[in-house]
Amino acid sequence: MNYKHITLSLLGALATLAHASDKVTITVTNSLSAPRIEIVEADLSSIQKKLNISSSSLIVTDADGKEIPSQLTYDGKLIFQAGVAGKGKSTYYVTTGTPQTYAPRVKGRLFTERGDEFGWENDKVAYRIYGHGGAVGYDLFNKSTTQLMLDYWYASEQNQEMRSVSKQLHERGYHDLADQVYNAFCYHIDHGKGMDCYTVGPTLGGGANALLNADGSLFMPKCYKSYEILDQGPLRFTVRLTYPEQDFNGKSVTETRTISLDAGSHFNRVSVSYSGLDTPVQMAAGTVIHKNRDTAYILNQQSGYIAYEDLGDASVYNAKYRDALSKQMGHIYIGLLFPDKNITTSFQPRANGIATGHALATATYTPSTSYTYYFGSGWDKNTEAGITTMTDWEAHLSASTAAIRTPMKVKIK
Repeated sequence: MNYKHITLSLLGALATLAHASDKVTITVTNSLSAPRIEIVEADLSSIQKKLNISSSSLIVTDADGKEIPSQLTYDGKLIFQAGVAGKGKSTYYVTTGTPQTYAPRVKGRLFTERGDEFGWENDKVAYRIYGHGGAVGYDLFNKSTTQLMLDYWYASEQNQEMRSVSKQLHERGYHDLADQVYNAFCYHIDHGKGMDCYTVGPTLGGGANALLNADGSLFMPKCYKSYEILDQGPLRFTVRLTYPEQDFNGKSVTETRTISLDAGSHFNRVSVSYSGLDTPVQMAAGTVIHKNRDTAYILNQQSGYIAYEDLGDASVYNAKYRDALSKQMGHIYIGLLFPDKNITTSFQPRANGIATGHALATATYTPSTSYTYYFGSGWDKNTEAGITTMTDWEAHLSASTAAIRTPMKVKIK
């Protein structure tokens, strides 16, 4: 028997145990002068190594020992919400154990009620993307509540009993009454918690991306082909969308987007990649500019954001109610944020229906990489968010871009 080998193995095991800890300290540092409350990421394998465990059952506590919501993500991160003062540090702890079950603040799914629409949301914003027709960009729902609303809105909009009543009234000639019945359950009407009054059509909508043709025009994407949900809360939702192959300059190109939305954020993080390319190409991301608000956009190339103030689309309403109902749509704020400092911003005319063009940021895409940017929205009727003017929205975009370009440092000890 090799006693020397056994002795060395025992010593190695004892050394590992000696360095193992029953608690890992995570220090989050904010180098900006403004206070920040954000979801932060810690490497799961590093935490497991320090705790000498293979288990992923972990509890996160704040400096006072109070457990806080956390989540393990598909890409090997432990995430939680950290609050850090300007130029400050905050301390959190991780131990083994079974965490509490927390109510989700994010959610997404395929809404088969509407065919192949995919929707997702958090406690501030809600979005959808179509898998059919000509609407290829991101659509949005305005929210004035922290509740998750998409399930309710879709169920209400697809209420077949109410739709049948409205149809019967129309058939009997009671058109005004039929419209009133529809307005009572329609999600195009604000019933106190938000509404859908934004129009996408064959545009980028509120933040989608596209390759650029040789003449600088948009090579419009098609609707997504398939999806895979990677994270489903309670703090982060992530979906990977795959698009059909398209012929781009003689090459068969397939696009993939991975979109994440964190609790408490107005912005989605999207990473875009294209297979089939062998040389760098130009790509763009942006927002559609509608004709009823054709100059209300701001291109801040230096600070790395695009801002737009949209008034919504009242054309879905019966003419009799259009003026009154259009007032409830308020002001919708669209924004795109770019970690990449080498962007070029511009307005590109592209008249289409109620749209006059796009506000764009153009960048270079390198094959076999992914390009990351952020898109999001706000609504002046969500008073708790504190975004009631374009000035408020610009300040939020500026602060958010600075935070993205200067992430908080996470140290595991």
